[in-house]
Amino acid sequence: MSLPAAFHDIAKRVNNWGRWGDDDEIGTLNLITEETVRGAAAAVRGGLRIPLALPLRQDGVQTGVIPGRVNPLHTMVQINQELFGPGTVATSDDMVTMGLQSATHWDALTHASHSGRLYNGRRADTITPHEGARFSGIDKAPPVVSRGVLLDVARAKGLDRLPGDHAVTPEDLDEAAEFGRLTVRGGDIVLVRTGQMQLFLGGDRHGYGYPSPGLSVRTPEWFHARDVAAVANDTLTFEIFPPEIENLWLPVHALHLVEMGMLQGQNWNLEALSTACAQEQRHTFLLSAMPEPFVGGTGTPVAPVAVL
Repeated sequence: MSLPAAFHDIAKRVNNWGRWGDDDEIGTLNLITEETVRGAAAAVRGGLRIPLALPLRQDGVQTGVIPGRVNPLHTMVQINQELFGPGTVATSDDMVTMGLQSATHWDALTHASHSGRLYNGRRADTITPHEGARFSGIDKAPPVVSRGVLLDVARAKGLDRLPGDHAVTPEDLDEAAEFGRLTVRGGDIVLVRTGQMQLFLGGDRHGYGYPSPGLSVRTPEWFHARDVAAVANDTLTFEIFPPEIENLWLPVHALHLVEMGMLQGQNWNLEALSTACAQEQRHTFLLSAMPEPFVGGTGTPVAPVAVL
């Protein structure tokens, strides 16, 4: 089934192909300039550091619904081994097997394709079994440090958590920005809180994933108009799931990653940040969210930190 005309209309309006040159591989991360980072540093007042990543553990958010996306499996391969003989210094080593998108993560621009194309018009078949993503792999991302903005959609509505069938609209984003008394500006990294993470933290792994509130297909134009550098939220699927338009699966993924060239993050724990921002009555901060540089990776785990 081909994508509907309505999708292609939005795609034309948000398309960034060629905006930073035909060879560009990082998309909207180009919007994070040295000036942007200097401005982001000014958001730090008290130095409170809030981690936004879930622990990497075998009973994580993945339930087997997405093939191959396994939770982290931690294995010890060496325990107190005296490599240079008895009485010498001993070391312990371990390893992990996991899906790169299995926990708190960034989706690389190559995580999604449509109509046989990736960001900036690259052919989708440039992703190969042995090399992974030849272009726009997550290893191409520069340091992701910028001003972070929390759009606390749930709290702005007076809710702990949005209903599972709630599609976050541009109007919701405007309401959350007004609630946070902020203006989203170019180069910002926007974090959208739905409260869905409360289900996972409360032990309901299956309820966390489905049904899930998430971003509407109408929101990419909102982010594009404001030159947002990246977007992350506190859900498994990122966008509303099941989809708001019947049989139109993952359209926001395609619009963000393919058309706009904008990183998107999932499974970010925004609960402590929501509480801190409400207490301090400000919703902007310095955000450090550097991707792990897996060469050819179409995604990567990330351990983001908000500094207020």
